[in-house]
Amino acid sequence: MKIYRFYISVMVLLFISGFGYAQEQLERDWMLGPFERFENPKPIIQKDSLSEFKDPMTGKIIHWESMATFNPAAIVKDNKIHVLYRAEEKLGEKEIGGHTSRIGLATSVDGKEYIREEEPVFYPTKDNQKEFEWTGGTEDPRIVETEEGTYVLTYTQWNREYPRLAVATSKDLRNWEKQGPVFREWKDGKYHNTETKSGAIVTQLKDGKLVAAKINGKYWMYYGVPHIWLASSDDLITWEPVENYEGNLVPVLNPRPGYFDSWLVEAGPPPVLTKDGIVMLYNAGNSKNIGVEELGNRIYTGGQALYDAEEPWKLLDRSDKPFIKPELPFEKSGQYKDGTTFIEGLVYFNGAWYLYYGTADSMVGVVKSDVKD
Repeated sequence: MKIYRFYISVMVLLFISGFGYAQEQLERDWMLGPFERFENPKPIIQKDSLSEFKDPMTGKIIHWESMATFNPAAIVKDNKIHVLYRAEEKLGEKEIGGHTSRIGLATSVDGKEYIREEEPVFYPTKDNQKEFEWTGGTEDPRIVETEEGTYVLTYTQWNREYPRLAVATSKDLRNWEKQGPVFREWKDGKYHNTETKSGAIVTQLKDGKLVAAKINGKYWMYYGVPHIWLASSDDLITWEPVENYEGNLVPVLNPRPGYFDSWLVEAGPPPVLTKDGIVMLYNAGNSKNIGVEELGNRIYTGGQALYDAEEPWKLLDRSDKPFIKPELPFEKSGQYKDGTTFIEGLVYFNGAWYLYYGTADSMVGVVKSDVKD
């Protein structure tokens, strides 16, 4: 009898523990997820010291992804997942931000195995964006598709002076038209020479496909770090930041003392317009003295925030705990040794959500969530 009771107690504890884990992963009904790692999880993309490319900046053959591959965007095209990832060429022993970044492409038919292109598909070259992209490169992409089938890429231009948020468009993910910095024309360049990055354009699921969404006749984009701001656009190319009546930027998400996002917040993959509102997955940095002590300093985790479907600046709810955080060795080793699960790519594919993230500024990982009924 004692043995039987012990067995029942253990099973109840295991059930409660499992349920608690699920609840920790999905705190609110409106959240996307829960996201789970694959069995025997591993990076899906890693650096390659052998892949070569003739660099337009120098005219030389270089090893364009010899330092790291990380911070991915993702989109579904032709029944395949296409992952656009940031690849760094190793330039000596320079620190983070001191190498040159280009964007590579990998495809998958099942979400598990990925085939990479031999050369980058997006990079600094001798074009009209040279002054903004030489020699730091093109970084940290996010991508959406329009209902007409145009792909819109937001990315960071890095000329080693200012990181600038920029846009490019394509019909095939390989041939791109660079549209330039998103705020260059706004109020005579008021924000042109300031740090802008991480542009996440609101999407919605239509006929099983994520496409850029219009709200009150405009497209909307969350962007920025260490706070998250908001901008609107009529054409997905030229953007207007949301300001208050005094002409100042209005943060729509701030770091919070006492929580996992106490140091900074930064927009993640393109948010999704749902029946509950706009669900934004965001990156969160921790400062343990005013945040969560056991997380440590500078660690990047993922949170979720919910905004009003008609007023994208109106925050309705926000997660209290990270839904994803560095746990595995490859998520806590690399250039960024404090650890990151830096989320940037989200797709709906074969009845499931796939979320792509950079690990420690070094590799690409993925987690999956079956869609709730």
